[in-house]
Amino acid sequence: MFSRTPVVEMTLPLEGIRVIAVEQFGAGPWATLQLADLGAEVIKVEDPTSKGDVGRYVPPFQEGEDSLFFETFNRNKKSISLDLRHASGHQVLHDLVAESDVVFSNLRGDQPQKLGLTYEQLAPVNPRIVCCSLSGYGMTGPRASEGGYDYVMQGLAGWMSLTGGPDDPPTKSGLSIVDLSAGYVASIAILAGLWRAQRDGVGCDCDISLFETALAELVYVGTWAATKGFVHPRRANSAHPSIVPFQSFQTADGWIVVACPKPKFWDLLCAALGRPDLAGDERFLSFSRRDTNRDELLEILDAEFARRSTEAWLAELTASGIPCGPVNDVMQAFEDPQAIARESVVEIEHPRLGTVRQVASPLRVGTEALPLEPGPARGEHTSEVLERICGYSPEQVRALEHDGVFGAATVAG
Repeated sequence: MFSRTPVVEMTLPLEGIRVIAVEQFGAGPWATLQLADLGAEVIKVEDPTSKGDVGRYVPPFQEGEDSLFFETFNRNKKSISLDLRHASGHQVLHDLVAESDVVFSNLRGDQPQKLGLTYEQLAPVNPRIVCCSLSGYGMTGPRASEGGYDYVMQGLAGWMSLTGGPDDPPTKSGLSIVDLSAGYVASIAILAGLWRAQRDGVGCDCDISLFETALAELVYVGTWAATKGFVHPRRANSAHPSIVPFQSFQTADGWIVVACPKPKFWDLLCAALGRPDLAGDERFLSFSRRDTNRDELLEILDAEFARRSTEAWLAELTASGIPCGPVNDVMQAFEDPQAIARESVVEIEHPRLGTVRQVASPLRVGTEALPLEPGPARGEHTSEVLERICGYSPEQVRALEHDGVFGAATVAG
């Protein structure tokens, strides 16, 4: 007889995980978005005294307490209004923590302790709770009490000294890469903490910072500098610091990125250019020689790529197996056949903003469709969450509302 694999009804990877998130703006909501997209129940705790997450009010495309910025970071979440500085606010928090797996915050590094959000403070309520703080500089050190933002970190961590052309002023990335990267780091730390809590029955603190994330992302350039005092030169046309060619080139009608990070790609490029002589040129025989003689080589390559259109070069190089791509604008990126085939842009219906088109989660874990719910209204789920999770009666919720625990905002649910 043949054995049969039992049919198991698959669920989303993080279904059953509950996260209490004291978060706002970008990095923090981005961290918990990864968890929400994978099925975790993420409950945003919004401060009614400041009208909730500041991301609700970021222009452009902002209306009332909704914005496309907020929608980007907060799909698939729930929202409660809760004043953690109110005398009764901590009891509500503790009742939520008792029934949750994670407490996450993205505040200044000194704030989790002040607001009672650390593991030491919450372990008596739930010894398995994982507490994650994502701050500018971490929970210790001379900068712990300072606010930190992506652009500041790009300057402080040395990124802006590396970015741009040789004669450009210090330049930031076009996107908030430190914020986004720190969000990913925080979500990884949370998942590691959850696994240990499941295995050992004990939670922990996760102390994640934008600054250390930015430092870590110096990667090999950081190793070169720390070990050998290497000063990274700024290169024209977004060139790699040591591998040539590995940069953008201007074509007859636009720009193209060409990468030769392996010796075979250099040989293929020489053939595609119709310049087999370059492959045998003593000046360009190795990575180190091409780096040493980059100015001479790039002068030749610039002239070659200027001869034909972007489309023509893409067809030639792709057929040759050479890594390459056009320099698109954002809308062109969405129209790329690969983005279309992978359904990389999704639509979510929002009660105020209408049809919101945004980039789909890149997290493809299993075959289950990921949820696509619009970001919550401020305090939308306060009653529902407290009654379902904490066992409060409607009368208790109304009493807390009357007492100002939820601020002046109307409690929805």
